[in-house]
Amino acid sequence: MKLFAGCDVGSTTGKAVVINEAGDIMAHYILPSAIDPEVTAIESLSRALAQMASDYEIADMARVIGTGYGRIELSFAHENVSEITCHAVGAHFLDNGIRTVIDIGGQDCKAMALRDDGYVLDFVMNDKCAAGTGRFFEGIGRAFNMDLESFSRLSLESKNPIAISSQCSVFAESEVVSLISQRKPPMDIAAGVQKAVAKRTMSLVRRVGIVEKLTITGGCAKNAGLLKMLEEGLGIEMARLSLDAQLVGALGAAVLAMRHERGQE
Repeated sequence: MKLFAGCDVGSTTGKAVVINEAGDIMAHYILPSAIDPEVTAIESLSRALAQMASDYEIADMARVIGTGYGRIELSFAHENVSEITCHAVGAHFLDNGIRTVIDIGGQDCKAMALRDDGYVLDFVMNDKCAAGTGRFFEGIGRAFNMDLESFSRLSLESKNPIAISSQCSVFAESEVVSLISQRKPPMDIAAGVQKAVAKRTMSLVRRVGIVEKLTITGGCAKNAGLLKMLEEGLGIEMARLSLDAQLVGALGAAVLAMRHERGQE
C-alpha cells in the first residue's frame, strides 16, 4: 500500500498527516515545535506512523511534502509547498463546497478565496504584526493565567464586551493587563479581545471577498469565542470540518503529495 505524508512545521506546532492511495486519513499527530524544523517534522511524522498497525517508516512513504514556515529545512521531503496552497487544498478536500478559508496560525493570519477545484484564486495575509495570531492569544492567556480553551469559555460568558483599542499586540496585551488591574469583569475583557481580533480578521476576509462556504483553519480555529464573534460579524455560519482544523495544512500537503505522485498536478 502506497502512503503519502504532509508535514506542516509552524512557529508553535508541528503537524503530520498520512493518507493512503484512496485518500483515506491513516494517521496524524500534533506536537510543539522544536528549535530545528526538521526535528519537529521527523518527530511528528514518526509519531503518526507509530499509530499505525504496520511498521511503516518515513523512508517507506511514496512521497512527502513539507509546508509551513519551516518547510524549506526538511531534507527528507520530496518538495515543499506554501501553506496557503496546502490549507486551501486540505479544506476543499474535506468539504468540496468550501470557497473561502481563514487560516489563523501561530504568527500570521491569512484569508483565501478558492476556485471550484480548491486551489487559491486570491489571498491576503497579515504578517506584519502578531495581533490576532496564536502567539498573541498565548500572551493574553498568560495575562489571565489561562490556557486558550479556558480563555475562550470565559469570553462566551460576556454580555458586554469591553472595547480593546490597541491594534499592536504588545500594546493590546498592556491594555488587557491594565483592565484586569482595574478589576473590570474578566469575561468582558476576554470578549473584547475576541471582538477586536475578529474585526481585524474580517477586514482580511472582505479584501478577498466573502463567498460561502467559509471555514477557518489553524490552531485558533479551536477558539470558540473567536468563531462566535466572526460568525456574528460576518453574518455567516462557519463550516465545521471533519478533521481537527490544526491539521488541515498537513492534510493538504499529503493530498498534494498523492496527486504529484500520480502526475495529476
